[in-house]
Amino acid sequence: MRDRFDGRSRGFGFVEMKNEDDAAVAVRAMNGKELAGRPLRVEAATSQRRPFERNAARA
Repeated sequence: MRDRFDGRSRGFGFVEMKNEDDAAVAVRAMNGKELAGRPLRVEAATSQRRPFERNAARA
């Protein structure tokens, strides 16, 4: 994901998995692993947004 204003990485991304079992295996395998000297935090995405984010997306 990139910032829409300056194009810099926002430090997160999304991955779609074939099914929930594969997703759970990937989360367990990758959560806490190190990448470029930093630990990864891997978790399932939620669709919750804060009200101000919804309004900003429409602008």
